[in-house]
Amino acid sequence: MNPTSIKISRITDEIHSDSAAETYAVCWVKDKVEGLEINDKVYYDAANAVFFLAPDHRWRILKGKTTASSGYVLYLPRKVMDHPIFKNLHISEIRLFNSEDIPKITLTPGIEIRIQAILEMLDELLSTQLKHREEAILSLLNTLFVYCDGKCNIKSVISQNNSKSTLVYRFKKLVNRQFDEYHEVGDYAKTLNISDKYLNTCTKEILGVNAKNLIDEQLTM
Repeated sequence: MNPTSIKISRITDEIHSDSAAETYAVCWVKDKVEGLEINDKVYYDAANAVFFLAPDHRWRILKGKTTASSGYVLYLPRKVMDHPIFKNLHISEIRLFNSEDIPKITLTPGIEIRIQAILEMLDELLSTQLKHREEAILSLLNTLFVYCDGKCNIKSVISQNNSKSTLVYRFKKLVNRQFDEYHEVGDYAKTLNISDKYLNTCTKEILGVNAKNLIDEQLTM
């Protein structure tokens, strides 16, 4: 891996994709933005989130009038994402950058602080000529993805034709939104109009863990 092929930019003004770059983009949007436009659709609820964007996505961060920093955009060439260090992550298994849906990970305050620290260290490392910086950059990227991994651990691409995967996807979205209020499997099963047993069966089949494990993981995160 050539570290100079990785780029990172602070979001201080309006920024958009480069169709000729052929790079993936990881956008961490902190705040002070009007929205994120992707393929002509504007996502207004873009603050406090990480977006994974493929080379064929046309995107633009709508910054507004403020010049304060609103996060980072990390540009990663295809060959970086193929590195063996990332092969066991769930984000690789579900092909985040190839999903028809725009992969968005909403961050809890504690995780947001860690994501910011990692991106700040990457920004510093990429501008230096320190020895072993390639290993350090890979380690930081891996740590970044591990944090994102905990928020997005479905092992297969969600398809409308796969009812169990779709159900588990809906369950995960509920957990992400309501984990501070609901801590029991039955709370979510009732909302989804299914039994506790069936929710556990689907979650175990798709994720390899039961529904309670997923709730506990979110509480830990």
